[in-house]
Amino acid sequence: MTSRPHIDDAERRTRLMRRHRLAAENPAGGVVDAADAIVGLHATTPSTVYLSAWARIPDFDPDDMTAALYTDRVLVKQLAMRRTLFVFSRSTLADAIGAVGPRVTASERTNMLRDLRRSDSPDGPDHYDDPDGWIDKARAAVLDELGTEPALTSTQLRERRSELDGYIVHGAGTKWAGRAPMGPRVLNMMSAAGEIVRGPNAAGWHLSRPSWVLMSRWLGAPLEPVDPAQGHRAMIDRWLRAFGPGTETDLVWWLGSTKTAVRAALADLDVVTVDLDGGRVGYVHADDLDPDHPVEPCALLLPELDPTTMGHKKRDFYVGDHAAHVFDTNGNGGQTAWWDGRIVGGWSQNPDGAVEVHLLEKLPAHARRALRERADELATWLGEVRPKPGYPAPFMRKR
Repeated sequence: MTSRPHIDDAERRTRLMRRHRLAAENPAGGVVDAADAIVGLHATTPSTVYLSAWARIPDFDPDDMTAALYTDRVLVKQLAMRRTLFVFSRSTLADAIGAVGPRVTASERTNMLRDLRRSDSPDGPDHYDDPDGWIDKARAAVLDELGTEPALTSTQLRERRSELDGYIVHGAGTKWAGRAPMGPRVLNMMSAAGEIVRGPNAAGWHLSRPSWVLMSRWLGAPLEPVDPAQGHRAMIDRWLRAFGPGTETDLVWWLGSTKTAVRAALADLDVVTVDLDGGRVGYVHADDLDPDHPVEPCALLLPELDPTTMGHKKRDFYVGDHAAHVFDTNGNGGQTAWWDGRIVGGWSQNPDGAVEVHLLEKLPAHARRALRERADELATWLGEVRPKPGYPAPFMRKR
């Protein structure tokens, strides 16, 4: 019996550094290249998009990303895998929506229906008696308004259309009672479906104050339809090129999909199984078994939720024993410091703008020096900007 090929952890780290455009000898050629190299940039925290690009593009100018997002529109923000906001190139956008859009859209609708039905309001509006009908009317109102206006904020939409004024009441009769608006959740559902998109941003690059636009208007043409099976194949193909080898668990988690859908896509792709360190079995493209050329050790500072940090569910090969210090209990990765393809600590920005590295293990002097120099470069690049972390790493709470 022929044994499976083996790809060890060192080779996996080399692949991440080179293919994610993090190696000094293989930087990204621009913002689209940076996004495509890791399938898509995480965008839940607005500053992550720009800081991830800074880590991959020499002499990165934030105006280049802003132009790509809002002027040239070659990059698009989209609610996709795991109900997470990403930035995709146009070549990836339709596949991402096709793969997981129906699943995320259905989940958003189901959650809204549940909350509308459970609302504590004893004498609420009559739409509580028909939550399906309320959602449909709210969606139609959004499409109607954005069909005549180039862009509107969530607030403007609610001011124009009473159909979006729905809310739920929780904790009625207690000191925790409150109201939660439903209009923004309708917009998220429609965004996941690819009907509308986050358009012009009225704030600085590290903040998010978007207007909403019809997707077809923003792109200048209707979005190409992609069915879920086709989308899964395309997205898994991209993930394996960028992150592979990886396990079935990695793929199911990254896509926020099911084992059935992932297995079907893998069966349609030309992939092979390989042995990984630790006794796991992974997948890789059949033409991608040769080792990558090793990269020189380098110092990296990546933002919270960077795709390299978040690309695997089984991530011990690059995080080691440090997961509890850099990932919160929900699995969100904070700001990380890397050396030689591994997470070795984290970083934070002080009120005066200085960037401080927090090591979680002993490193040789030249590695510490390289990380310190990289921190100074980041502080200089940030200047007066103070991005606020949305998902602080546990090590930051212990300071």
